[in-house]
Amino acid sequence: MTQRFATDILIIGGGAAGLSAALHLAPHARVTVLAKGDISSGSSHWAQGGVAAVMSAEDSTQSHAQDTLTAGAGLCDPEIVDFTVRHAPEAIRSLIEIGVEFDIEDNAYHLTREGGHSFRRVLHVADATGRAITETLNQRVLDHENIELFNDRIAIDLINRSRLGRYSSRCAGAYVLNQSTGHVEVFQARFVILATGGASKVYLYTSNPDSSTGDGIAMAWRAGCRVANMEFNQFHPTCLFHPHAKSFLISEAVRGEGGVLKLKNGRRFMDRFHELGELAPRDIVARAIDHEMKRTGEDCVYLDISHRPPEFIRAHFPTIAGRCEDFGIDITREPIPVVPAAHYTCGGVLVDRNGATDVPGLFAIGEVSCTGLHGANRLASNSLLECLVFARSCADQIQTLLDEPSDHVRIPHWDESQVVDSDEDVVIAHNWDELRRFMWDYVGIVRTNKRLQRAQRRIDLLKAEIHEYYSHYRVSHDLIELRNLITVAELIVRSAMARRESRGLHYNLDYPNMLPQTDDTILFPGSMEHLTVLRPAG
Repeated sequence: MTQRFATDILIIGGGAAGLSAALHLAPHARVTVLAKGDISSGSSHWAQGGVAAVMSAEDSTQSHAQDTLTAGAGLCDPEIVDFTVRHAPEAIRSLIEIGVEFDIEDNAYHLTREGGHSFRRVLHVADATGRAITETLNQRVLDHENIELFNDRIAIDLINRSRLGRYSSRCAGAYVLNQSTGHVEVFQARFVILATGGASKVYLYTSNPDSSTGDGIAMAWRAGCRVANMEFNQFHPTCLFHPHAKSFLISEAVRGEGGVLKLKNGRRFMDRFHELGELAPRDIVARAIDHEMKRTGEDCVYLDISHRPPEFIRAHFPTIAGRCEDFGIDITREPIPVVPAAHYTCGGVLVDRNGATDVPGLFAIGEVSCTGLHGANRLASNSLLECLVFARSCADQIQTLLDEPSDHVRIPHWDESQVVDSDEDVVIAHNWDELRRFMWDYVGIVRTNKRLQRAQRRIDLLKAEIHEYYSHYRVSHDLIELRNLITVAELIVRSAMARRESRGLHYNLDYPNMLPQTDDTILFPGSMEHLTVLRPAG
């Protein structure tokens, strides 16, 4: 018998966005939070850089907004950008009130500068800001009597009432795999918030943890939501290059504090690609590194901050220094070998300024969503900011809806009567590896029409295999994630095929120029080919 849980608000995702929303809503309703693993399993926990906000007299919200618009390459929604940067100081104050201790220097918050920013405006906790924020939020969540937190749960699919019979479209909860027991549970809720993060695990090399498999984007798509701008995948320019480092990020703050990029021969190269050099927007730096690696045939480039005092380096970058030391690299004396890696999904589930999706009762916040803030390229340290600002606006919106009457819908049990345990898990492992490799090779930093077509043909084959597998075997963690990654991969490829220009994070050698006018790429459920205009570039 399927175990059932009922709540007012179900939040899927235990990062900065989900935990913040839970705390805002808990005084008004019963809240249930589902985490895929534990607190350290999400991307928010591993965010190093910080949170962008105007906190100094020489800076201004107008400047923060303009830097965001410039980085977004003509695809940001100016109203959303203004809304976000105006609410940034409030978001910072909320974190400080619950105990987040941002770094202070000379009796003021220490602000660092990252690529694309005109001023120092990034608040941080050394080089582990995400960990400091999520640990503080998590403690407050655990202390709140109106919030129930379930770890080791992976959502399989959202439940849209319209597919249960004569009901109108509305999200009523989700089917969820309990990874500890192996059984599928039903979580029923009046409102559901997706805070599941991005989809960078669709690529072979990524700075993200293993949980970034696009689950929320794929589930929302299957439930009837539009997605937008999936072709804009941010590749962080600098991840540690070492066979055992896996996905360790070297924060952009290292370049903000004077780190320079060099070739193996010690020569700098970024001045040939952009007037801001190492502080150019991430897409330009990533393409420059990719270009130099291909030109020279080298496996990596080098990020050097060893010219700064050792005590400065250890004080500002203790996590990075410690991790590099684990691999025999002393960053106070020698450069760090780095390569680009998939880092952030700028597109996602299309939402309004309150996080509302196309399906009533369903909201999406954080990296899973497409708010219009990031456009064609995210400005550094605007991601945690987006999580915090939209968690608040989403919670405020849901609070106004709590008094509305709701129909009781009986959600069917999860049916496992026609499936068996798998005896061919090697299929999942093989398909997982194949998918991530061809996405890296064909849909990475630099694309072509031919590469995209090759990727789509392989997606078609894998999609058929995975559908057959999903239909016959009991669900598992790896199968759920692979199914979602295939969906996300197709959304990325179809969106990339539709954009016949190069803009921001999307660079196609067959269309190397940026068009004078552009539109968001929006995909509609039921027709991958259906694209429409949301707004002109302004």
